[in-house]
Amino acid sequence: MKPFWETKRLNELTPQEWESLCDGCAKCCVHKLEDDQTGEIFYTCVACRLLNVHTCRCDNYENRHALVPDCAKLSADHPEHFEWMPETCAYRRLHEGRALPSWHPLITGDPASVHAHGASAKKKLIPEFLADEEHLEKYIVD
Repeated sequence: MKPFWETKRLNELTPQEWESLCDGCAKCCVHKLEDDQTGEIFYTCVACRLLNVHTCRCDNYENRHALVPDCAKLSADHPEHFEWMPETCAYRRLHEGRALPSWHPLITGDPASVHAHGASAKKKLIPEFLADEEHLEKYIVD
């Protein structure tokens, strides 16, 4: 039997299935900048104030949208938000018709596989309070 992510569309997933697609990379929790002229998205190494930079987990996941209005709110009903997600993001990949990467926790059965593979932002971020928020362009990363 095929796994749910290969047989269901994103809008058919249960809440539990939806949440399990998140690999815990924390790349969606970094400040991003958009070039007004080209629309290109640039990632910074500055983490959202709610992100624990050591665990790559949100310290207040249930209330994140109320506490951080710019927090990424992904849903199958708004696929345009997926373009702000990294290329490795399961939601974006499935929306684009691509498979999950081999290191994804749903494939490996290991929640730490995203970190072991180096596909997460773990140990690559600085907390928001340490950054010069007026000049986030100084923190753009490749």
